[in-house]
Amino acid sequence: MTKLITPRKLSILPPLDPGFVSPVLWERAYLAQAKTESGSFDAVLDMLRPDGSGKRIALLSLPETEDYREANLFRIERLVKLLLWQVGGSRILIDGPASWAHALQQKYGESGERSFDNEMIGQQVYGQSLQFEQAELTGTPAPRLTAQDIGGHTQGNRIGFDLGGSDRKCAAVINGEVVFSEEIPWSPYFESQPSYHIDGIRDSIERAAKHLPQIDAIGGSAAGIYINNEPRIASLFRGLSPESLDAEMRPFFRNFSQDWEGVPFQIANDGDITALAGAMQQGEGEYLGISMGTSLACGYVDHERRITSMLSELAFVPVDFQPEGPRDEWSGDHGCGVQYFSQQAVARLAPLAGIPVDPQQSMALTLEEVQALADSGDERARKVFQTIGVYLAHALALFAQHYAIKHVLLLGRVMSGAGGECLLKQAQETLAVEFPDLAGQIQLSVPDDRLRRHGQAIAAASLPPLTSQ
Repeated sequence: MTKLITPRKLSILPPLDPGFVSPVLWERAYLAQAKTESGSFDAVLDMLRPDGSGKRIALLSLPETEDYREANLFRIERLVKLLLWQVGGSRILIDGPASWAHALQQKYGESGERSFDNEMIGQQVYGQSLQFEQAELTGTPAPRLTAQDIGGHTQGNRIGFDLGGSDRKCAAVINGEVVFSEEIPWSPYFESQPSYHIDGIRDSIERAAKHLPQIDAIGGSAAGIYINNEPRIASLFRGLSPESLDAEMRPFFRNFSQDWEGVPFQIANDGDITALAGAMQQGEGEYLGISMGTSLACGYVDHERRITSMLSELAFVPVDFQPEGPRDEWSGDHGCGVQYFSQQAVARLAPLAGIPVDPQQSMALTLEEVQALADSGDERARKVFQTIGVYLAHALALFAQHYAIKHVLLLGRVMSGAGGECLLKQAQETLAVEFPDLAGQIQLSVPDDRLRRHGQAIAAASLPPLTSQ
């Protein structure tokens, strides 16, 4: 008979989602059971990238019996999903039962339930399908994440740009001070010609360059996954054919320096740039940035205020272990971050609060309507943002298991107005009650005016070190 893992009851329930299952509390219940069962064993998982870098996780596991087989497989699969999108990797070694590697290979194969993850992380990011292997890892060196010397370099005459879905921003920066900045509207998402993107980026840089005596470095930010300055997954270029992306856009970024007299160039995920901007202003590292808007965007900088090589695409990380949690329409998975921390979350929760929602209108408009209700003191709207606040506290406890975190910067449209204030307050209260050790460790904040105006541009411009440094 299969035994279920039952976490303790939440002290603070999400008002609109009483069935929510906290991954951290579920894991604690699992480990408590494993410590009492004879036959529990130690397993090891290595998440590896093609270059051999990666991350190792040691796992005390329940006996591989009929009682616990289902819980064991659920646990290892959810962990794999988290690591694929947080760290990145294409080869997963498991020192544990052979049935684990076999089941995961089936699930993440090209025709499996998790084929989306195989295609996006395996094939698009790393150019190879995901491979799961049973391996003897005892006594072998643990893989490590590669370090990057990018971010926090302010010396010289620099240009920073940020490519968004509705505008492209660009700034000229001299020794960390913005001397020129502007936003130019554009609509890149469904443009099928690479020249639209390339000409627009060049135009912005040329405009900023007029305000500098010379260009010493150029840095940029955009949504998506960039590896070696190449877009591997980028919603910005969704209108391009795979052939155009591979033949024109990737070489454009890869050879970017050549167009500007060989100056150092670096582009990074916009979530990482947001975290870097906060860390530069705060003067401290271990900074996690979380933007709740159209989707969920995240980024991280380490204790040295440097962007790491982690992907940090937390929109696809499981943050709820409900068997029937909300389904992400893109990946097909249940309980992942995008459905809990974005305008999609607000649109999903509003009807549960008794707020009528026109299913034909955009989720952006629904967010505006719910925020207006929150601004007017509507209790139904408050419950929407309180629910997201409870979610956030439990997600932060999960993220803290995989990042060293001192600061969390919260931004994006969902954080606007009274709704955002309610969300923040509820997250702080829930952390204090459910995870008091973390409440004293992690500081939650929202961006101030200076960070909103210039932080992103300064951070993007600071990405590449000068060749003389």
